[in-house]
Amino acid sequence: MTLIKTGLLNSIAVVIKVLTLLGLNKLLAVYVGPAGYAVIGQFQNAITMFTAFTAGAVSNGVVKYTAEHYEEEARQHDVWRTAGTLTLGSTVLVGVLIALFSRSLAGFFLGDVAHADVFQWFAAGLLFYAFNVLLLAILNGKKEVPSFVIANIAGSLLSLLLVYVLVSFMGLKGALIGFAVYQSVAFFVTLGICWRKSWFRLEYLLGPVDRSVVKSLSGYVLMAVTSAVCVPVSHILVRNHLGETFGQEYAGYWEAMWRLSAAYLMLVTTTLSVYYLPMLSELKSYASIRHEILQGYRVILPVAVLCSVSVYLLRDAIIVVLFTDSFTSMRSLFAPQLLGDTLKIGSWILAYLMLGKAMFRVYVVTEIISAASFVGLTIVLTRFMGFEGVAVAHAVNYFLYWACLAVIMRRYWSLPSSEAA
Repeated sequence: MTLIKTGLLNSIAVVIKVLTLLGLNKLLAVYVGPAGYAVIGQFQNAITMFTAFTAGAVSNGVVKYTAEHYEEEARQHDVWRTAGTLTLGSTVLVGVLIALFSRSLAGFFLGDVAHADVFQWFAAGLLFYAFNVLLLAILNGKKEVPSFVIANIAGSLLSLLLVYVLVSFMGLKGALIGFAVYQSVAFFVTLGICWRKSWFRLEYLLGPVDRSVVKSLSGYVLMAVTSAVCVPVSHILVRNHLGETFGQEYAGYWEAMWRLSAAYLMLVTTTLSVYYLPMLSELKSYASIRHEILQGYRVILPVAVLCSVSVYLLRDAIIVVLFTDSFTSMRSLFAPQLLGDTLKIGSWILAYLMLGKAMFRVYVVTEIISAASFVGLTIVLTRFMGFEGVAVAHAVNYFLYWACLAVIMRRYWSLPSSEAA
């Protein structure tokens, strides 16, 4: 399936997911306000960190090796069994620890031990959450794009329904519980989709651990854990800095801007994960890899630019329609944030090559430096530019990240300087 065909098919799920996210944004804006946004952002960062130690740690590896062994079903089953068994063991351990330390986690991440039950809900459903991630990775690696799209649509609609019901009756607490459990519920939909496939058997998910597969997946575990620690921790530090410097409402404005960026860029980012990761994993020759990278810049980057410009031109209407009048202070963030979003997509086209070709050490080092750079730039630029500095830091950071990756990839893959990104 070509990049354009995959993008068009995936756009169905993305449109629904974007509409869902925008609907959730409106719900949260009305029911919890800017300060509540900051709390929800903290909790979602915590979820990202914890799930990285379950199926999140191996999901990219499962996509890569499922695609790489496309004509070797027995080898695919070895990958799935090993990943499933590792996921089961790690998820049970992480779930028990979360339940035992729920009060401490609530105090640290949410600033209120009264929210300890939110972490208990998350721990209770973590096993289903993890295996939903694993099944989606298998569908992606098998290039079952229509089924992958349907599973994502189901997850989007479930998230909207659950959060809507819970936030309506329970406010902020309900929103947190909704975000804690919706992917656990989505597991049963994804399992039903996989169950209908001729190539799927439940016993393929658990069984003997293949040592060679463990060795192959170990690098992806390292990359996933690095991302899942560096990115959320950097966001937590930035959010805390904004809250302490400008007030908790401003931390909520930044969170709202960040969630808006994630929503409108989803068409691009999901196409990268659905098309690029399995494709780059499967390709062997330099010429074919180079062709896919350049095609990405011809197709994906212009879409990102168009989306960013459109959002900027509609920024006033977006604040009123998708949020509330109390979010008008986020208006100053739009221009630098959207510039940073475009630079982010440009850099991610190269970053997915590191995932597809298992460039573990380069990925880990650049991820750590990028996260630290974002925090440092935020502290410095907000001191001189005020609240807008956090968005400028985002743009500067991804400019530096893209430039760094361009130099690295030119060295590793010998891209001509005239055509390298």
